[in-house]
Amino acid sequence: MKKILKVLGWTLVSIISFVIIVLFVVYGRSYFTSRKNMELAGKEAPILQVDGQSFRDLNKNSKLDTYEDSRANIDARIDDLLRQMTLEEKAGCMFITMAGMESDGSLSETKSVTNPISYILESNSTLVLAKKMNHLNTLQSPSPEAMMKWNNNIQKLAERTRLGIPVTLATDPRHGVPNAPGASIFTPFFSKWCSTLGLAATGDTGLVRTFGDIARQEYKALGFRLTLSPMADLATEPRWGRINGTFGEDAELAARMTKAYILGFQGDSIGTNSVECMVKHFAGGGPQEDGKDAHFPPGRQHYPGNNFNYHLIPFERGAFAAGVAQIMPYYGIPMGQTNENVGFGYNKAIITGLLREKYTFNGIICTDWALVSDYSFLGIMIKPAAAHGVEQLSQKERVAKILDAGCDMFGGEALPNVVVDLVKTGVISETRIDISLRRILKEKFRLGLFDHPYLDRTELKVLNNPAFVEKGREAQRRSLVLLKNEHSILPLKSTTKVYLQGFNKEEAKGYSNVTTSLQDADVIVLKINTPSPPDPDNKYILQMIFNHASLAYSPKEEEKLLKIIRSKPTITVINLQRPAVIPGISKNSKALIADFSSQDDIILDLVFGKFKPTGKMPFELPSSMQAVLDQKEDLPYDSKDPLFPFGAGITYDR
Repeated sequence: MKKILKVLGWTLVSIISFVIIVLFVVYGRSYFTSRKNMELAGKEAPILQVDGQSFRDLNKNSKLDTYEDSRANIDARIDDLLRQMTLEEKAGCMFITMAGMESDGSLSETKSVTNPISYILESNSTLVLAKKMNHLNTLQSPSPEAMMKWNNNIQKLAERTRLGIPVTLATDPRHGVPNAPGASIFTPFFSKWCSTLGLAATGDTGLVRTFGDIARQEYKALGFRLTLSPMADLATEPRWGRINGTFGEDAELAARMTKAYILGFQGDSIGTNSVECMVKHFAGGGPQEDGKDAHFPPGRQHYPGNNFNYHLIPFERGAFAAGVAQIMPYYGIPMGQTNENVGFGYNKAIITGLLREKYTFNGIICTDWALVSDYSFLGIMIKPAAAHGVEQLSQKERVAKILDAGCDMFGGEALPNVVVDLVKTGVISETRIDISLRRILKEKFRLGLFDHPYLDRTELKVLNNPAFVEKGREAQRRSLVLLKNEHSILPLKSTTKVYLQGFNKEEAKGYSNVTTSLQDADVIVLKINTPSPPDPDNKYILQMIFNHASLAYSPKEEEKLLKIIRSKPTITVINLQRPAVIPGISKNSKALIADFSSQDDIILDLVFGKFKPTGKMPFELPSSMQAVLDQKEDLPYDSKDPLFPFGAGITYDR
């Protein structure tokens, strides 16, 4: 036995020693790479005094160039800057990818066990100095002070490049309640709002525009000037795993909500107080074949109902009507809709023919993430390149085809060297690159980034604003949908003894009549999540967060839930990330509430009648999985005999 323990001990020591050596080597390599990158940094921009005004001498030539002059016309500033840019600098502007930060807001430069994301992402200096990139987004949210500090640090790094082109910081949505993974980055110091499905359930465009304006202020306080939202896609295929980011399945409702959302962020016109929107995903990502998301192969979208044009309505009457600044095409192949079956970002008929020519859109078109490159870590495939329909092409050929299609920027990529090579070998002309650069630089100038990219602590005062918090709570209240109320069991009387299951205990503290004993309870309030059974076809790590399998609970799961529901009168609350097949749950529950990611105390306030429900369903709930299988991916509300139709929702009659 002692011999075995000794062998195990030495084995453990050997493993730990090996890991330490590997970490030390990785850290050492990142340290020396950072030092090498930093040698590329020039001096900070001096301040020039001209006609009693201050200007940043971004190219450090001791004179005021037109592009540095905030008084000059934007087109003149672009012309001047383009004349001074090298091909390498132009190529760097055409890429946006994720960047990390340290928890104190310092630059992410070396690999560190205290910052695991650093092992996945390239260092800040590699992106900004070596690759000359100036569009970044981040998934982190330490403290407001740290994020403000990081903005200033990354902008200072950009200032020390040859021309001092500022960084445009972008973010995915950040205003969700924590129980919405995949739909929102948890950011505790922002106001908390229901999901976009919940905003649609309110039906209130004024409220949605208010949300956009509040989110704009909170984003801008931390340096975010671009939001990778909203999703104008339609939830016509109920199995699709990204429905929780949409405004539902009705095109007219989605158009109204999309327009209000964008106007809230951008304003009636884009200026120095705006946060620009990159609306997703042209030309509508909803009709996924069998509900399988196009992040992954085969990436096909089907239109068996011949309803392609229906999915354009939220863009036509929503995004374009609001003057959206940027657009992201989706991954999917619109099967049979154009002259070649290739993904939207590669599809010239979609990007140039439809978006540029028919709709005369002249803003930035940025691909979705990783159309060109595989995402892997330590040899493990996280997500293959979404090169749907062009899998046989090399990286260089893929980049060329995306540019030929008419896109301006590459999302989730850091390959400016490929663009440089394409121009130098004559495959793509520099004139073509300049067309995209004019669009890209225009947005930086419109946002005022060349003139004022830095933040100070006074801007953080908009965070934790009680009025913003209350408005978010109002949206949560108004998003809740009452679907069933048998014998008017709701609202519960204040004296009713309630047993809670699935709720956050901290958020339920305000109710003294909550009991921990099921036997003593008069009523059960049960909170459940949308069914999300594992898909045996999943091949990649990232696929684990994209549910597209059955919308029904397994027999074992359903029986477990029904045992609880049948034991006492039960109010069932279901958090809907996508439609669910719950006829048995509904039938056996005394009341049924659809939740679109509201806080638990707000749900309990509804249950006890502190306010009346007013929300309406933004999509239908199908009556069976067979009905789901029989419906067509591109048609709205077309499942047979739905359990609850689109627009369902009742209120209290007392």
